[in-house]
Amino acid sequence: MPSTQPFGISCRGGLNVNLNEFEILSTPGSAVQLKNFEVDPDGGYRRINGYSSYGDIRDDVTPVDVEVKGMQVYKDGLIVTGGNKVYFSYELNGAKQFIPLDNDTGGHVLVGSDYLDVTAATTHKTALSYTDQGRAQFTVFSDTDAELKAIVCDGVNKPLLISITGSGDFNTRSITITQISIDAGVNPSTGTVHRGVFVAGGGLGDENNTVYHSATSSLDVTSFSGSGAAISLDDEVVGIKSFRDDIIIFCKNSIFKLINLFDSNSIAIIPITKNVGCLSSFSIQEIGGDLVFLAPDGIRTIAGTARIGDVELSSVSRQIQQLIAKIAQQIDTFKIQSCVIRSKSQYRLFYSNESEDTKYSKGIIGTLTANGFEWSETLGIKAYALTSDFDHRKVEQHYHGDDKGYLFNHDVGSSFLHLNSNSNVLEQTNISAVYETPHFDFGELGTRKTLDYIRLSLTPEASATATLKVVFNSGDENTPQPLRYTFPTTSKAGIFGESKFGGSLFGTGQSAIMKSFLQGSGYTASFQIRTDNQDSPYTINGMYINYAPSTRR
Repeated sequence: MPSTQPFGISCRGGLNVNLNEFEILSTPGSAVQLKNFEVDPDGGYRRINGYSSYGDIRDDVTPVDVEVKGMQVYKDGLIVTGGNKVYFSYELNGAKQFIPLDNDTGGHVLVGSDYLDVTAATTHKTALSYTDQGRAQFTVFSDTDAELKAIVCDGVNKPLLISITGSGDFNTRSITITQISIDAGVNPSTGTVHRGVFVAGGGLGDENNTVYHSATSSLDVTSFSGSGAAISLDDEVVGIKSFRDDIIIFCKNSIFKLINLFDSNSIAIIPITKNVGCLSSFSIQEIGGDLVFLAPDGIRTIAGTARIGDVELSSVSRQIQQLIAKIAQQIDTFKIQSCVIRSKSQYRLFYSNESEDTKYSKGIIGTLTANGFEWSETLGIKAYALTSDFDHRKVEQHYHGDDKGYLFNHDVGSSFLHLNSNSNVLEQTNISAVYETPHFDFGELGTRKTLDYIRLSLTPEASATATLKVVFNSGDENTPQPLRYTFPTTSKAGIFGESKFGGSLFGTGQSAIMKSFLQGSGYTASFQIRTDNQDSPYTINGMYINYAPSTRR
């Protein structure tokens, strides 16, 4: 055999479906397929966590599908909307509690789906009912009393101001629900609280191009009166976000900025751009000090600049532009949801089709690294509602809900939960993860290479078993393709005094180097690492290939 040569790559760059097979060779650590992986900001591709059951808002007597319309982490629990109701859920003595809210919840105890007045045992009070409940958006803020409150907008009903104080049992909590009346027939779909002022807009009515704000003098988010409280635009309002000293108004085909809110003489709405709009208010998040949103031409950011009051509009999804284009073309068929996982510097966006099964539901993950956003995909998570925020202990919590009424702890565990259509029971399923490299020519396309062996650097969090598929000559049907290889199972390194017997492997390093001899030859070769199991996550750091080049042909 001719003398062998080395070829190594480090896994970084994320998913790239925009470059052709030659251009992508300039970034060999990029992936042409990165499904159910997330980019580690420090390098490597980590298989994502799964999700576990939190509970549901389905009828326990006759289970029926109830679409989860919205979720928001709030204090020691979770606000959930669905089934034309609003719930507050929290954990008590290890059990999840679901409290349907009404206009006077504080004086009642839960009896089924109704409330029993504690002062008159024969008086029942029905839970607050939305009419034709829309998808909910939340804004959480602290008012002048430093009390955390939440406002819910759904575009169909009046916004709800929710305040819950106390802890422990339901009877020890004080719950106040206030419907905010902006104007006759005005039911905004989006809103934000900016320095004590509630700014809202959008919805299904004729006023969906109007922005409303509460009184700036009293800082009462429920007070909508006085001149200047309504400002009309020439575009449909999609989303509203407080950003530094201003309020950003996302419209269908343009983006504006509301400035000088507290100065009635100079308050104004000025355009940021009239050429770029926002496809979904549910895509708008703040990460790394910038606002991120889904535009027709990609994932874009609005960033502050060194100049006071100035903003910059940028695109951050060039690597996955083909994927974003497909989402934009079918935006009306998808339910869009997004969140930021702060501990991972991640922006997650899910797009679910109403007619498809959960196992086919897709999403994208953008990890903010030193080189900007790097991307990957998800498959098997149907997030009709999604929330990620800090609870009362300042611990970040993540949840999502589906179209059946089930709620899940998001980004935990090592399996998915899919509904068995026959038994109507949630069942644990495998997480299928794939990382595929570009088709490497090893620096010389004109020579055939015979592969000798591969060393894969992998960091397991428990045990991990991966398989390898080598594809020669871009999958040419006239080229013999070898069968899939299976790497030996590896385990997390055991550290004396820390690791438990049976859960780690002593005598190994933090990262396992797994070797497999290879067969076959070709002018190019790509490498596909796959797992399809319920093992704990692991990180692929890179790989080393030893090969023997032949003469040029």
